[in-house]
Amino acid sequence: MLVKFEKGGIGTPHSHPHSQSTYVENGEFEVQMGETFQTLKQGNCFLAPPNTVHGVVCKMAGVLVDVFSPVREDFL
Repeated sequence: MLVKFEKGGIGTPHSHPHSQSTYVENGEFEVQMGETFQTLKQGNCFLAPPNTVHGVVCKMAGVLVDVFSPVREDFL
């Protein structure tokens, strides 16, 4: 799934039973993973294990590429 963000856009912290791998195609994002925050840029990635609270704040407009396992039936 491609998710486009404008500067200041928020991916509200949430959790789900799927593993999520996210690649930063471009832009800059502050990523929350549980209680940890990290700034990621183009070429970086992160893994959100199942049921882990995670979210993003877009610092520079960009695109995230999300992959879920198992497939997110609710997105089909």
